Amino acid sequence: MNLNNQPTIDELAEMFAAQKDTLDDHILWVEKSGEVKIDCLAPHSEEADFDRSHRELAARLKMYRRGQGYVGKKAAADRNFIEQVFDTINNAWASFKDSSQVKVIDRYY
Repeated sequence: MNLNNQPTIDELAEMFAAQKDTLDDHILWVEKSGEVKIDCLAPHSEEADFDRSHRELAARLKMYRRGQGYVGKKAAADRNFIEQVFDTINNAWASFKDSSQVKVIDRYY
């Protein structure tokens, strides 16, 4: 899903549904190109480590800790939650897409 190519809520929901909440921590992030990704993280990973190891990182949401229900099929089926995430990353993209600093999005719109 790319924020520059008229993304849809369904695309985002599919990304969330493809993850397993019980296995790993996850992080939703946006590349400088506008590509949105959800990555699994190693146990006990820190957000700062993620920031340093991803050169194409433009922005990210706070980490989704495993077992909290923020990713997976149930999260994808929660239309209100997915709409909040979708609106947040789309609205924020306009403000940070031309920035050279990493933007940490810590609240939903």
